[in-house]
Amino acid sequence: MAYAGLDTFLKGEPRAVDDLDDVDVAVFGVPYDGAVSNRPGARYGPGAIREASAWWAYLSEYKGALTNMRTGDQVDFDEFSVADVGDAPVFPMDHETTAESVTAHAATLAARAFPVMLGGDHYCTFPAFRGFLEGSGHDSVGFVQIDAHTDTVSESPVFGTDFHGSSTARIAELPGVEYDSVSQVGIRGYESPDFFEFADETGLNLFTMNDVDERGIGPVVADAVEAAAEGTDAVYVTFDVDAVDPSVAPGTGTPCPGGLTSGQALETMEVLGAHDAVGAVDLMEVAPRYDATEGTERLAAYLLVTFLERKFAR
Repeated sequence: MAYAGLDTFLKGEPRAVDDLDDVDVAVFGVPYDGAVSNRPGARYGPGAIREASAWWAYLSEYKGALTNMRTGDQVDFDEFSVADVGDAPVFPMDHETTAESVTAHAATLAARAFPVMLGGDHYCTFPAFRGFLEGSGHDSVGFVQIDAHTDTVSESPVFGTDFHGSSTARIAELPGVEYDSVSQVGIRGYESPDFFEFADETGLNLFTMNDVDERGIGPVVADAVEAAAEGTDAVYVTFDVDAVDPSVAPGTGTPCPGGLTSGQALETMEVLGAHDAVGAVDLMEVAPRYDATEGTERLAAYLLVTFLERKFAR
């Protein structure tokens, strides 16, 4: 039953990080929100997403396989194996040591399986990306960021150089990464002065919510992942749940109105999961305490299930 047994992602087998040679997908959590600039609570995201994901494992188990009523596809989650290696050790008062731990976990997983990270605040994507770059053996990696915010702050007078608003800036400084291989989808709200000029100068592939509204989410995401894949060896995908409108997903630390619908979010993951270049994914900033309906973590789990279905079970 979905509510029985261990809370692992998709009821995947608990494994050690060095025991993944026969596994397709390796999931790890980062229960850390020590780098937020607004409301805390994303430390509870990994556990909430794991618990919510059990529903699809239950359905697939007792029905044998499933029909995706959005796409018409026949889906059998037994076609790929999922292991849950638990959480990376975190150090609540030490973001540097936490980042080293996340990097080590991500690198170990990337060398053995397809890594999935459950966050956690969005700063954790920087060390996870760094670990994927190191562990995968790729020389260059593109980055697709689904988000309300660009996270390109180089330095804050309050939060310094390492917080959830700087993760993309830190990623763009890594060897093998340039802003012209970074794509961002769903950006809205407010950014730094002259941000559009910054995007033009750096080559950042910027797709705002206005672009989504004008062109449709499918074409925008397709262009975004193609831009990130061009000239790189692989693409890392990060999905900040605040990309979704807070009327749908209020359980996050920095909600911003005017975001993606749940249907647009699902289509985003369908497009990304079907792209051969994508080699890692994370789902960040779920703060379940702000959503009494449990809908935000349920959507987050659904988004990852959708992605993995397209990647492994079609």
